[in-house]
Amino acid sequence: MEAITGTSIGVTIGITVILMGFCAFMTGQAIANTWRPFYQLYPYALLLGATDRFMTFALFEGELLSLTGYIFDTVILFVIMAAAFRVTRVNKMLSQYPWLYERVGPFGFRARDGADV
Repeated sequence: MEAITGTSIGVTIGITVILMGFCAFMTGQAIANTWRPFYQLYPYALLLGATDRFMTFALFEGELLSLTGYIFDTVILFVIMAAAFRVTRVNKMLSQYPWLYERVGPFGFRARDGADV
């Protein structure tokens, strides 16, 4: 695992999943709450991935220019961000249009029977 991420598993969990994962979660929520489109997650994920690499390098002497580590961290952060985006968007749609939509799991909604959408 250390060959892929460029640092230890503990640092990867601590910095990438917990600290930067919280930032990714909040970013996904912010983008969904302001009704921005999904594709705006991509540049933010790339920036958070770069920030994650720098923090790993600065605080724990990890590899700064590890391409595999950057890709690994960015994918993890993007998945967290996308999940937060979708959950927030579903909750927003259901709270603003309860007469039109009903929940179908945590990530989905559908038109109610008889609602013209």
